[in-house]
Amino acid sequence: MERSEKIREAVSILDRREDIDFEYEGEMNVDVALHPNMRELYPFSRLSEQANVLVMPALHSASIATSLLTTAGGATVIGPVFTGLAKAIQIAPLGGTVSDIVSYATLAAFQVAEAKGEAKA
Repeated sequence: MERSEKIREAVSILDRREDIDFEYEGEMNVDVALHPNMRELYPFSRLSEQANVLVMPALHSASIATSLLTTAGGATVIGPVFTGLAKAIQIAPLGGTVSDIVSYATLAAFQVAEAKGEAKA
């Protein structure tokens, strides 16, 4: 299945659900997702504000985007995040800081608590 088809299918699944309490959008360029003036050119967009989650089409593009965000933008990036496994795991990046490791450990602990029904966000 082509990437575009997967994205359309994911949006279709979200559209059919009634319990979604967040905004989502299908394919879009990152400038449209992040800049309000660009979103004005797309009045059909579902987003009322800038996106806070970006899904990348492949590992190499995600790696490039992550490096740009952290190096040029000073962003704090947490990811990749692993979910849906039998056990909660997170893999800290090579060269991760103490703060990175604490963030990953916290996320894994939250996932364990969530699986036990004890999580409080």
